[in-house]
Amino acid sequence: MSEIMVKDKEISVPGETLAVGMDVLPGAGTYRNGDKIMANRLGLVAIDGRTIKLIPLSGRYTPKAGDTIICKVIDLSFSGWRLETNSAYSAMLSMKDATSEFIQRGANLTQYYDLGDYIVCKIVNVTSQKLIDVTMKGPGLRKLKGGRIIEVDSNKVPRIIGKQGSMVMMVKDYARCNITVGQNGLVWIDGDPVSEQLAIQAIRKIEKESHTSGLTEKIKTFLEQNGGKPVQSREQNNQFEAR
Repeated sequence: MSEIMVKDKEISVPGETLAVGMDVLPGAGTYRNGDKIMANRLGLVAIDGRTIKLIPLSGRYTPKAGDTIICKVIDLSFSGWRLETNSAYSAMLSMKDATSEFIQRGANLTQYYDLGDYIVCKIVNVTSQKLIDVTMKGPGLRKLKGGRIIEVDSNKVPRIIGKQGSMVMMVKDYARCNITVGQNGLVWIDGDPVSEQLAIQAIRKIEKESHTSGLTEKIKTFLEQNGGKPVQSREQNNQFEAR
């Protein structure tokens, strides 16, 4: 009979036994040794059904195909744009992947994306030499206008987003901001100055306390204590005031 030796969201150290038995499957950051699943790095335990994995507590972002990331345009060439990915490697956005429009060779590319622009894009390919190709064709992929960019630990992004986007949606709702979280640890926040500041404080709190339990309620309380109010409550208040 299999037994999991650790609890979800506990911090585990390399060499620690996480589970015993063949019914539990090893995920990222773990390995099987006989009938045991062991930790091969320092990380936060994440139990998902029969799979146990470790989320690293620190370290730079490693680009992966399928990731949606926020990038900064740092160079232009005849064939496209070079992007800063908040990792050790830059990415290329080709003209064919930049827009649904046809871009003629020799066109002024700055009319689409200029130096210093931030964009939300998706990684379509990462080669063994870490050459990264991205696309702007897909839902939610766009150039960002206004707002501000902050950097968070990319390993904490899953906690900032929450299950099915629940955490970031709550922050957006209470802080009255538009928020986009890139899997590379860059976050775009757009609202009035007070709203942006509340959203940033909430995100920093999630990042700092990502390993703790009951985090959703803690963040909800924090937002309420600092003037945040969900849209539904504001609409109800407006209805009462109108009567």
